[in-house]
Amino acid sequence: MNSFVRYAFIAASLIALGMAACFFLQLPWATSAWPWPTGRLSNIFIASILAAVGVPVLWIGLSGEWAAVTGGAINLSLMYAGMAVFSFQVYAQDATRRSILLFAIFCTALAVACIALIVWARRIPFRDPRPLPRGAQVSFILFATVLVLTGGALVLKRPNIFPWPLSPEQSVLYGWIFLGAACYFVYALINPKWKNAQGQLLGFLAYDVVLIVPFVNHFAKVDPGLRMSLIIYTGVIIFSGLLAIYYLLLNRATRVWMLRHKVDVTSLR
Repeated sequence: MNSFVRYAFIAASLIALGMAACFFLQLPWATSAWPWPTGRLSNIFIASILAAVGVPVLWIGLSGEWAAVTGGAINLSLMYAGMAVFSFQVYAQDATRRSILLFAIFCTALAVACIALIVWARRIPFRDPRPLPRGAQVSFILFATVLVLTGGALVLKRPNIFPWPLSPEQSVLYGWIFLGAACYFVYALINPKWKNAQGQLLGFLAYDVVLIVPFVNHFAKVDPGLRMSLIIYTGVIIFSGLLAIYYLLLNRATRVWMLRHKVDVTSLR
């Protein structure tokens, strides 16, 4: 059973990462799978989300830390459920948009699958007892707050939230992505284990790597009215990337190659 689950997670992660590469490269067959109007930066943003999903799923599959599934599944179940409900609403207003109906059904299926994963994983104990470092806890409170405020504004179709213009439909969909991610951070604060954070930070780092160069290049042509959004968004990317690098690669108590070594948990305090 564990081998099947491990291979399933690895396969799912490779699909997500492959699609991330295709969206980043703007391959038409891939971008057409997203049934909403997009441009270059929107496709790159979708690539960053796919990468942020794929990397933690790959880590879970390789490490076998099944307890870490719960937080990510809560994130994705809310994201897909919100996108599904909105897509059904759009289709109900215009029944000629069959691709939106298919997208809504697909999101519904993924939401149900994620809920099943929550039920399966929620009673599995963590093999790694290390607590969530206090510095990460403070940062996660900040991230959750920003994501709720930003995601809520996007769902309400507030203008000038993103560093490039969004259609009202895109705004709502991206809002649900952010609200789902906020739940991931809140769950890690409620259940403050390091392994609840490691997947998030790996995903955050992948998200940042995909976005940082396109965002920096966008400064040369951003609309003046959206420049502040770009500055704030880029600042968040830089901060989250540095946070992930510190805890994943530099901090002695949490860096990834310490997994098989005895750790002094007091150093996390």
